[in-house]
Amino acid sequence: MFGIYLKRELGRRKKAALVIALGLALGIALVITVDSVSAGMTQAQDKVLKSLYGLGTDMTVTKARTAPASGSSGGPNFTFDAKSGSSSTQSSDRVRTQGGQALKSSLVTEVAGQKGVQSAVGALSLNVTKVDGSFTQGKAKSSTGSSGQGGPGGGSSSGGAPQVQGGGADFDVNSYSVVGVDVAHQGLGPLSTMKVTSGTTFTTAQTGSKVAVVGTSYAKEKKYKVGSTFKISGTKFTVIGIATPDSSESDTDVFVPLKVAQTLGDAKNQVTTIYVKATDSQQISTVKKEITANISGTTVTTSADLASTVSGSLSTASSLATSVGKWLSVAVLAAAFLVAALLTSSAVSRRVREFGTLKALGWPSRNVTRQVVGESIVNGLIGGALGIALGVGAAYAVTAISPKLTAQLGSSGGGGTGGGPGGGGPGRQASQHTLEIALSAPVSLTTIALAVGLAVTGGLIAGAMGGWRASRMRPADALRSVS
Repeated sequence: MFGIYLKRELGRRKKAALVIALGLALGIALVITVDSVSAGMTQAQDKVLKSLYGLGTDMTVTKARTAPASGSSGGPNFTFDAKSGSSSTQSSDRVRTQGGQALKSSLVTEVAGQKGVQSAVGALSLNVTKVDGSFTQGKAKSSTGSSGQGGPGGGSSSGGAPQVQGGGADFDVNSYSVVGVDVAHQGLGPLSTMKVTSGTTFTTAQTGSKVAVVGTSYAKEKKYKVGSTFKISGTKFTVIGIATPDSSESDTDVFVPLKVAQTLGDAKNQVTTIYVKATDSQQISTVKKEITANISGTTVTTSADLASTVSGSLSTASSLATSVGKWLSVAVLAAAFLVAALLTSSAVSRRVREFGTLKALGWPSRNVTRQVVGESIVNGLIGGALGIALGVGAAYAVTAISPKLTAQLGSSGGGGTGGGPGGGGPGRQASQHTLEIALSAPVSLTTIALAVGLAVTGGLIAGAMGGWRASRMRPADALRSVS
């Protein structure tokens, strides 16, 4: 009886039901769209952090930055010998640890032993600056000339000081990054965010071998292929693999075994970055506090810390989606619920004769209330279905259009010297990276479940107000409404 009457009444009031459903649908659609875009922002930010910082793990540990020594510029120093002859070719490599900061390798084991840490591995970031070119010696030539009356005796003078003509210097400066990786634990650290697309990666037997894996961009620039050779500070290396980052670009040009990198950088038993994986991703902040408290002189950097250094349109859009977008969704949804409740209450007031007659026929107040609530929930579900369709359509439209957002990632002013391979951590101040990200708006099952819940809630709110008003009607009200 309840179902038949419910179906008949909804059929009689299609326009009113559609207006209520559309109001709820618009609010729910906006919530789905904002939630999906916000999820897309989060994914884009994660992609930025992985590609620009190469974090690829839960956190990194670096040495706290210290002030440079008095009178020291902290930069590389090049000294060339003066040689006789008309031309002299000079070449020099300067290999330095990234930022000049380093940790003892023994700290890797100490960090791995902290509570909440699943594993830890060290890496050494180096910066290689190669200067090569030639000096050309100038030639001294004397200038001659004569003049009229010279001194009081009427004599003359001739000749002049010799002048150097020609000569000069022509030098080329090439700077690139080298990272030493622990070949026995490549699943965590710099190479974990790279995929070897040509050749092979390191084996555990190549701990001290002069072999290298180079990044795709650097390989194209230098025209390196598997089997190519090159020198770093006089040491010859053979390319065994070409690596491509999982997303976008990488700051690292060359990967070599850790022990070999320590020899190149004169950094025996030292690392610049310790990559850490926590046992529970939900306890990263707790693990950070544990490491910071127990290991002094270090800076622990997490993805959340790096996220604060992202600027550009991605950061602006993320802020809008998080603050303005969500508050706007709440406001529109509240307005939709209120309008649905008022429309339902207004519809009840126009059904005085109907509800009064039902009560005169013996319907108790709870049945009348159930009737109104039932109609409102059906309206809410219809609105939810329409809202889900509109919201999913809007999310897929955003994904199809794929608007481009830029992310700029620079120094956060922290004390670290490199959060990722190549020292691309928050302490890196030499350059600012810009990355272009295509925005998507993924719709999750959680978002759909939220939409259904909102639809039912909206129906219940509207039904509760309308049912309360209907339950207060008396059979006499129906008689007074008869003209």
